[in-house]
Amino acid sequence: MKLTDLRGKTALVTGASSGIGELLAMRLAAGGARLALTARRRDRLEQIANRIRAGGGEALVLPCDVGDREQVFEAARSAEQQLGGVDILVNNAGYGHHRTFLEWDVGDIENMMRINYLGTVYWTKALLPGMVERRRGWVVFVASVAGRIAVPDESAYAASKFAMVGLAESLSLEVEDHGIHVLTVCPGAIRTEFFDEEALQRMPRTSKRMMVEPDGLVDAIMDALRKGKHELTYPRAIASGYVVRALAPSIMRSSVRRTTRRP
Repeated sequence: MKLTDLRGKTALVTGASSGIGELLAMRLAAGGARLALTARRRDRLEQIANRIRAGGGEALVLPCDVGDREQVFEAARSAEQQLGGVDILVNNAGYGHHRTFLEWDVGDIENMMRINYLGTVYWTKALLPGMVERRRGWVVFVASVAGRIAVPDESAYAASKFAMVGLAESLSLEVEDHGIHVLTVCPGAIRTEFFDEEALQRMPRTSKRMMVEPDGLVDAIMDALRKGKHELTYPRAIASGYVVRALAPSIMRSSVRRTTRRP
C-alpha cells in the first residue's frame, strides 16, 4: 500500500531523540503528519517537538524505555488516546557496539536484544491491533545491513537485527490482506551518533569510506513508502552483496574477511 499523502495521518517514531529517528520525525511532520515522539531523553524530545510546533505541526512527547514492556504499552495507549489512533509506526530505536563475542558482556547482549528486537515486538504488538481494526497502517522496521550480512565485531548486534528482519518479513505476509504495509529498511554505515569514538576506532577503513549522511537515507525511506516498497537497502549498491551471499557464499565470506580487517 502506497503512502502518498501524510496529511491527516498520525505517526509514532521510536528513538526519535537523535539521528535517523529525529530526521524521520521532522520529515513526517513537514509532510503534514501528526507526530508522537518516543525515546528516553525527554529534554531532547521536547526540543524536537518544539521545532515541529514552530513549523505549524503537532507533536506529542512520550518518554519511554523501549526495552520495558509496561512502559511501551502505557505510552502506546497514551498515543492512541491523544492522537485518535496511530497510522504509521517507525520502529527505529536501537543501539550497537563493536567487539568480539568473547569480549562481549552477556548482560549487554541481553540488553541489546531487549532494546533492538523486543522493543520492536512490544511497539508493534501494542499498535498493530488498532491498525488492523481500521484496516489501514504502515509499519517501518529500521534494521541494518548487519541483519542480512553478518560481519566480525558485530555478533550480538547482528543477531538482534537478523531477528528484526525475520519478524518484519513474516509480519508483512501476515498483515497485508488487512490493509497494513510493512517496510524493512537495512541501512549501511550512516554518519550519526550511533557510531561513537569506540566504534570509529574499531571500524575498518573500507567501512569508514562507505559511510554516508543520514539525509539520503531518509529521502530513500520516504520514497520507498510512496512507492509501496517492502524492502530498502541503503546505499543501494550494498544489496548486490545479498546476491553474492546467496549464489557464492564462499566468495562472500572471503570478501567480508578481507574488507573488515581492522586498521
